[in-house]
Amino acid sequence: MKPEVEQLLRSRIRLIQDWPIPGVKFQDLTGLMADGQAFSAVVAEMNNELTDQHIDEVVGIEARGFPYGAALAVSRGAGFITARKPGKLPPEVFALEYELEYGTATLELHQDALGEGRRVVIVDDVLATGGTAGACIDLVRQTGAEVVALVVILEIGFLKGRERCDERGVTVISLLKS
Repeated sequence: MKPEVEQLLRSRIRLIQDWPIPGVKFQDLTGLMADGQAFSAVVAEMNNELTDQHIDEVVGIEARGFPYGAALAVSRGAGFITARKPGKLPPEVFALEYELEYGTATLELHQDALGEGRRVVIVDDVLATGGTAGACIDLVRQTGAEVVALVVILEIGFLKGRERCDERGVTVISLLKS
């Protein structure tokens, strides 16, 4: 990534202390979507990282993975699938509970959303502890699809989320690291 692009992206990220609970430093990437140039740069950089990959679908993780994932899917001519919080998708779904940095959560995916032989990229805004990413990888695999890569805008290295993906044999592409 060109230094001026990295500078633009970093300038649109806010650090919010003690949110959603005391002790957590929340990285707010919504400013990237609000700036057309930054949003376009994110999608372009994702595409650059995936140049040699055939992708059938992009799975966006609720909620901030939706806009980035949908934009990537459109730019690749791929389908877009949502991995959602409980109760947002009609049955039949696969569901997994997982641990977060500050609690637990559940993620769901339609059982018929993907299938054997489908090549999938998972997109989210931030990779922290890897709980959400790991759950999504496992859900996609339950459908029979192959996870080509996990693409995130920001990886928070000290939380070691990459290790959860490495354990699953999934390539992590992070545009920025902190």
